[in-house]
Amino acid sequence: MAPRLDLDGRCIQPLKICIIGAGGFIGSHLCEALLWNTEHSIIAVDIFCDKIQHLLSPGEEWSNRIDFFMINIKHDPQTEKLIKISDVVINLAAICTPADYNTRPLDTIYSNFIDALPVVGFCRDYKKRLIHFSTCEVYGKTIGSFLPKNDPLRQHPNFYVLKEDESPCIFGSIDKQRWSYGCAKQLLERLVYAEGAENDLKFTIVRPFNWIGPRMDFIPGVDGPSHAVPRVLACFSMALMKEEPLKLVDGGKAQRTFCYIKDAIDAVLRIIENPDRANMRIFNVGNPMNEASVKELAEIMTDVYCKISGKSKPNMTTVDISSKEFYGEGYEDSDRRIPDMKLVTTELEWQPTTSLHDLLEFTLVYQHKTYSQAVRECISKKLSTSDL
Repeated sequence: MAPRLDLDGRCIQPLKICIIGAGGFIGSHLCEALLWNTEHSIIAVDIFCDKIQHLLSPGEEWSNRIDFFMINIKHDPQTEKLIKISDVVINLAAICTPADYNTRPLDTIYSNFIDALPVVGFCRDYKKRLIHFSTCEVYGKTIGSFLPKNDPLRQHPNFYVLKEDESPCIFGSIDKQRWSYGCAKQLLERLVYAEGAENDLKFTIVRPFNWIGPRMDFIPGVDGPSHAVPRVLACFSMALMKEEPLKLVDGGKAQRTFCYIKDAIDAVLRIIENPDRANMRIFNVGNPMNEASVKELAEIMTDVYCKISGKSKPNMTTVDISSKEFYGEGYEDSDRRIPDMKLVTTELEWQPTTSLHDLLEFTLVYQHKTYSQAVRECISKKLSTSDL
């Protein structure tokens, strides 16, 4: 493998990287990229390893560069030891499914704030660089959402484009517990930032904007609890495989920008390998060119899945459902999430390249190949049980 150079032309020395949450969606793709494209080694920490099992098989050329530790950072003393022997710590651990925010607000707040406090403290105490994953939800609602619907200012970028060092963070009222996630994440950001300002913690904060790709979340009843509700991509994928209408919460009017996971991981590698450019900064990482309403997302996913599966498009592809019925009491959503890209483009020389259609095709090919047979078997089993 040819020597890797940073963005300033310097040779990159191999690092020992502790990834907390390595077994999740983002973590699994990051582990792949690090093992397959670099000489860095990984201390992988998680309570699950299904999504990185293919990386843990002995005998592979990279197998001596990854060690997996099945521990819970909330109470395992190994966490401190593993951080102490690392060069860089990447914290991905979080509860990040909207269905949990207002049904499990205490778990959400603890997972995204309280449980992460020791990690920040150990990085400070042992002088370890911390790359902390936050969320675009720290921005909350846009300023534009408070203007009258017909006000032309709603279309001005100053009122809806979200900038790391300028945009305010606007949440709903306390009884709207859906905001417990964004609020906890913002508070931890402020703590990390303060540790950097007062105690010289070297940090980078990453704000993902709807990263999408294979291995995202789970399919209820197949590789996750049957009663659980994953994020929108997995919900829509399950409905498509079950040949059911896709549920549009409050009509699917909310707009999102979607970024392909492999594009996003390239940005993360640049953050890891260019500390002089990334330290003490917060980066939006997303794709503003891939904006769509949730309703539009449902339409595109239906067309793409029909092409992949060979099935005819159903007469009724979507059905409207209220947020109260789908998520329960306390749910409230943001209107738009469009990242300002100036900082990540200037400092890391990074831009996303994958279109919305292509990223959905890559993802749905994986979903269909991985889950469609299992979903059919679940349906068949359920039907046969109901006949008894």
